[in-house]
Amino acid sequence: MLNSTSDEPAQELEIIKQQRRRVRDYAKVGLQLLAQRIVIYTVAVGLAGFYYDWLIAGAFYAIVVACEIYDLFVFRRIMKLRVWRAADLSRAMSHIYLGTVFSSFAVALFAISFALQQDPESGHFMPVFMLISASIFAAMNNHQFLLVLGIRLTIYVSAILLIPIYDIWITSAPITSEVWLHFFTVIFVLAFLVELARSFMGGYSEAQKSRSRLEEEHERTKAAFLAKNQFLSTISHELRTPLTSIKGALALVDSGALGELPEKARGPIKIADRNTHRLANLVDDLLLLQKADGGKLELTEEVFDLGELVIDATELFRPYAESAKVGIELKVKRDEFWVRGDRKKIVQVVTNLLSNAAKFSNGRGEILISVQREGGHICLRVTDHGIGIPEGADRKVFEEFGQVDSTDTRKFQGTGLGLNISKRIIEAHGGHIYYESVLGKGSTFYVEMLDTTRYPLPARSMLS
Repeated sequence: MLNSTSDEPAQELEIIKQQRRRVRDYAKVGLQLLAQRIVIYTVAVGLAGFYYDWLIAGAFYAIVVACEIYDLFVFRRIMKLRVWRAADLSRAMSHIYLGTVFSSFAVALFAISFALQQDPESGHFMPVFMLISASIFAAMNNHQFLLVLGIRLTIYVSAILLIPIYDIWITSAPITSEVWLHFFTVIFVLAFLVELARSFMGGYSEAQKSRSRLEEEHERTKAAFLAKNQFLSTISHELRTPLTSIKGALALVDSGALGELPEKARGPIKIADRNTHRLANLVDDLLLLQKADGGKLELTEEVFDLGELVIDATELFRPYAESAKVGIELKVKRDEFWVRGDRKKIVQVVTNLLSNAAKFSNGRGEILISVQREGGHICLRVTDHGIGIPEGADRKVFEEFGQVDSTDTRKFQGTGLGLNISKRIIEAHGGHIYYESVLGKGSTFYVEMLDTTRYPLPARSMLS
């Protein structure tokens, strides 16, 4: 978290944010590699002590360990810090630079002391190898900051060059001597180290740019998501109040409470009433969608007979199916399939599936509804013999406002909310909804819920 004030420039905040990320990345890598570094130092010191001088090796080991303890303290403090200010960032960088200088000099001086105990003709393989390894290690893991990497490589490279140059100076070796060959070999290796460091620096910088772009996209997506939820909430609540008044007024007119209704007016009143109910259902769907997106989908749970619920919902749906010229075949038994959930919302799921099946049956065949027990689940199937769903449309079928045919001239109208809401409701119950389809032959939608006769569930009042 960044601690900011209203008058703090946005650009400065972004710089602090990026620097904080780099500091935390540096500290995180440092902590992760602590044990590895200690093992490497211990092995190197053991070899130096065994073959040369235990006192010198032990002294440098104590210095290196002291540097590691200092870094450990700095890195832990960085990782624990949650609120960052410019002063905190400056302080953290100062500690990092200080630790870098001390630890780099400790490693370099240890390698030089190792080399001074060897013969110039030996080639100093072990101390030079230690310094080259330390340089590679720095290029791989200290690329978050160019200055930090520069400090380490400058100290290590200086030590690597110092060893063969010192040998040339004390031996006054001719250009044909192997001492000079060692020097040229070191120069060649150093060119490789510089290129390696440049490559790691470039890779890390590019990764940081990609990370920043992803974070910006995430912020835009989050803002759009919040705006959508706010819009849905506002529109839904603004529509609900006048709709309630309209429904009430239409009901009064239709009942004759305001006087005898002319025969010619009955048809338009019925249409208005039907469309008002349709609009009210849409508002309810939008409110449910908004609650689900906010993780506040409330479920009033009870144990009920799913077979009875499906039979009752189907009987209420029959008039619509008849108007769509689609038959219904029920293969459902009562008092056999018990589940726990929100009865009202499961009715909504069943109605959505039946409505979907009738709409896309295109006036042919019949809808088959069955409920069966499969393993530890109760499975509801709704099968139609309509137009089917093309392959590859899985995401579109269940997405918000999704339509397989989303053109302006599509034949089958609808909001595209029914299946998305059904999926959210079933998943909130811990169930699963999916489908199988053959284009031109029809579709079967499956709803699986836990069988409470086999796996009783504890009572819950809300799922999100």
